[in-house]
Amino acid sequence: MELWGKLRNLDAYPKVNEDFYSRTLSGGLITILSSLAILLLFFSEIRLYLYSATESKLTVDTSRGERLHINFDVTFPALPCSLVAVDTMDVSGEQHYDIIERPLQKHGGRLDHNEVYCGSCYGSEESDDQCCNSCEEVRDAYRKKGWALTNVESIDQISHKINKLSFGEEFPGVVNPLDGVEWTQDNSNGLTGMYQYFVKVVPTIYTDIRGRKIYSNQFSVTEHFREAIGYPRPPSGVYFFYEFSPIKVDFTEENTSLLHFLTNICAIVGGIFTVAGIIDSFVYHGHRAIKKKIELGKLG
Repeated sequence: MELWGKLRNLDAYPKVNEDFYSRTLSGGLITILSSLAILLLFFSEIRLYLYSATESKLTVDTSRGERLHINFDVTFPALPCSLVAVDTMDVSGEQHYDIIERPLQKHGGRLDHNEVYCGSCYGSEESDDQCCNSCEEVRDAYRKKGWALTNVESIDQISHKINKLSFGEEFPGVVNPLDGVEWTQDNSNGLTGMYQYFVKVVPTIYTDIRGRKIYSNQFSVTEHFREAIGYPRPPSGVYFFYEFSPIKVDFTEENTSLLHFLTNICAIVGGIFTVAGIIDSFVYHGHRAIKKKIELGKLG
């Protein structure tokens, strides 16, 4: 019996006879509000437990010699398809010409690697060898002939729209800042130039909840237009200059563990009931003190 008595003394939750309970209106309101708060936070924890969260981590990129898969879709609304060419060059100097078909010359043949493009002067050529590769050169040729140039829009332009540009495989949440970007050239001055995009590519690994890895890239970009002024005149076109960041980003989908979920639930229930008890005690004793002062004032 002494052992049982000692165990009773260790009880951290002493019981109070119901006859000594004092239930108040404020206590009932606080109980309702605290119960609603517990339910709201409980369902919030349930949602976090059932759905995965994405954690990010930055590491140094130690990969070497990997090939980059570039996805691009660019529209040139005012440039004939026969004039479009795509060339690439990497930092080592390795070059790849005419990834798509070579453009047509004004004489109807395809442009060779060692041949310079010769655009049409639209009837104002002084000789068969004269070339006009920009609006300004066409204007000069028309001016020498004494002709008026009225339909500038029909001259080959480099206005363009980037429908899609990405590096590597798509993954959830990726944002490609150049998708949908459009440049429209001002034909009032007849100048052409170089549309330059300086791209910083960040290697990225995305690991989903099943452990499947997606090796891809993100990128940021700075845009610049350089007018074709002076000699030698820079070749008109759209240029993408890209370089890799030495930092790699790892995205990992993770679920909250059951132990962590139960710990959060206990913290929510215990924390709210403790704070609610403090508020109720403050309201109760404050109300009693005010009531007592009022009674003393009446007696006086």
